Parts: sequence; structure tokens; C-alpha cells
Amino acid sequence: MENNNFSHFQHLYFVLTGIPGLEEKYYWMAFPLGALYVIALFGNGIIISTIKSELSLHIPMYYFLCMLALADMGLALCTLPSMLGIFWFNYKFIAFDACLVQMYFIHTFSAIESGVLVAMAFDRVVAIWNPLRYSTILTNGVVCKTGAVILTRAVCVVFPVPFLIKRLPFHRSNILSHSFCLHQDVMRLACASTRVNSLYGLIAVIFTKGSDSLSILLSYVFILQTVMTIASGEGRLKALNTCVSHICAVLIFYVPLIGVSVIHRFGKHLSPLTHALMANAYLLVPPVLNPIVYTVKTKEIRRKITQIFVKTKITSES
Repeated sequence: MENNNFSHFQHLYFVLTGIPGLEEKYYWMAFPLGALYVIALFGNGIIISTIKSELSLHIPMYYFLCMLALADMGLALCTLPSMLGIFWFNYKFIAFDACLVQMYFIHTFSAIESGVLVAMAFDRVVAIWNPLRYSTILTNGVVCKTGAVILTRAVCVVFPVPFLIKRLPFHRSNILSHSFCLHQDVMRLACASTRVNSLYGLIAVIFTKGSDSLSILLSYVFILQTVMTIASGEGRLKALNTCVSHICAVLIFYVPLIGVSVIHRFGKHLSPLTHALMANAYLLVPPVLNPIVYTVKTKEIRRKITQIFVKTKITSES
């Protein structure tokens, strides 16, 4: 009778955890945290507006960069309310359904970013392998269809995840390990078998990030083979230089992702602080660093930022 009463019980809310052991410093940590979100939103917004306004950037490479910036903004906005709620207002509660919604969008935008990185790798393959046919292979129609496929795949693959969590009973702890809701973190609090959730989560990861990372790796193997056929050393360096920004974006996304996955799987003996820092890095590092990388490598974006600061300075002086 007791098991029957608890079989469909769910908490009204979860309690989010900030950074364990540093609770007394939340007030001071709120300022650098807010600065990181400003950098992420401002930087990615500048990339999108620059690509939209500069006709010289209306090419597939920058269309994919625009998609990457949108995915990064989505990731930042997903975690912004709960993160700032904890560090600025010490508000740690999130409703059960709100947690599922946040979880869905975090994993969806993460899958979108992974797919965009694959598209950007293919863009570099075409540009180096057959530059004369670049514009005929990667037409605007192909770019739009690629974006639609990336979005559809992410939405459909992540869509069952909240419903698989919703069916589970929760009648023990409701304290999460992070400042936001992740599938693995919520799933571990369930009071029933999570075999289906774990199996589907594994399939989803293999279908998205697993296949994507393999595709990117194979793309760069092909790129290196193609570059080695270029006669001049200067030509080889020039070709590889066009890939630097994308390689940085791949490392920025996949290194924290792999770190979080490994810690969740094998790092149960590690301190809660380590888990929290890795999870925060997984969601905050790409939106913050990607705009910096592409600003350094793209003169049009640098010029746009300079113009904004000049206008701001003139306005403040007047």
C-alpha cells in the first residue's frame, strides 16, 4: 500500500546547488558570473548582427558561425535565470516542470551546437578540397537545409527525455548537484529503475555527440591528407590557418563535455565542488570563449566592436 502511494509521487520543486563550500562568497561571485553572461550574450549578439549587416560575410562559413552563435546564446539563456537566482538572490528552488523544461532546452541547444560544429567541419573540407566549386556545392539552399536538419535532429532526439523523467517517482531527496537541471543529475534522484532512461540517454549521446565527434575527426583526417598534397609550405599553412577557429571551437565544446561525462560516470569519489565546476564549465565556456576566438580571427567583427565602443564613448562624453 505504501509503495502504491509513492509510485507516482513527484516533488513540487527541486533544490539547486550552487558551488559547494563557497556559499559565503556568492555575493562576490555574482559579479564575475554576471560579467561572463554579459560577454556571452553581447559577444554572440555582435557576431550575429555583424554577419547580418556585412555583405562580405554572406557565405556558408559565416552562416554556420551565425548558427553556432545562436546555439551559444540559447545555452547561456537556459542557465541564466537559475544561476543568477542562486548567486544574486540566494533563491535555490525550481519547480519540477520548470526543471524539465530547462533540462530539455539545455540538451537541445547542446545537440544543436554539436551538429553545427559538424557542418562547419564539412564547410572547411569543401573549402580546402575543392575551393573552385565551394559556392556551387554549399549553396544557400544547402545551408538552410543543413540548419533545418540539425535543428530537427536535436529537437526530436531530446524530446522524449523529459517524458521519461516525468514517469519516474521522486519521494526521497530533491537536492540537485548543480545550478541547473541536467538529465543525469535529475535521473539519479528517482526512486525506481532508470534503466530505460540510461539506455535512451546513451543512444541519444551516441547518435548526436558521438557520431558528430567521429565525423569531425574524419573530416580533419581528410583535410590533413588534402593539405599535404599542396606543393608549397606557405599554401599548406594558409589552408590550415582557415581551420584554426573551428578547431578551437571544437576543443572548447568537447573538452568540457567529455570532462563532465567522465566525472558523472567514474568520478563519484570526487568532491561536489569538482562536479559543480565541471558542469558550469560545460555550459559557460563555449558561449563565452567562442565569440572571443572568432573576434580575434575575423576583422569585420573586430571592426564592429570597435565602432560600438567608439559610439558609446562619444555618447557618454556628450
